[in-house]
Amino acid sequence: MNDVMVGGMRFTLDLSKPLYEQVLNQIRSSIAKGEIALGEKIPSVRELAQSLKITPNTVMRAYQELERDQLTETRRGQGTFITSNAEAVVSIRTSLAEEAIQEFLTKMYSIGYTLDDIQNLLNHEGGKEV
Repeated sequence: MNDVMVGGMRFTLDLSKPLYEQVLNQIRSSIAKGEIALGEKIPSVRELAQSLKITPNTVMRAYQELERDQLTETRRGQGTFITSNAEAVVSIRTSLAEEAIQEFLTKMYSIGYTLDDIQNLLNHEGGKEV
């Protein structure tokens, strides 16, 4: 797993996991964190594929999913841009947070913690620097 910077975005790919999902999730995360500005142009499919050493079809699939989520918009002859719609970004950020919470709770329940145990741990850990 190597870090690759492409157009201001950092990618870390794990070849044991589906590449399109990794590209998709890393771009979503960058948008949610504000690492990519609203309205910013992102690399072309070909440019990103070449930089990451993956097929253009893999990148195209991720870009199509981003457009379905209304996080990007393709402008004919100009390229692909992050949406200017701040509400779409807030929505995806909330969605990512809800997924993370659900994954966390599922894992904690699977190792035997109750909701009270989890709340106590969070209260205790909340006072520490992360």
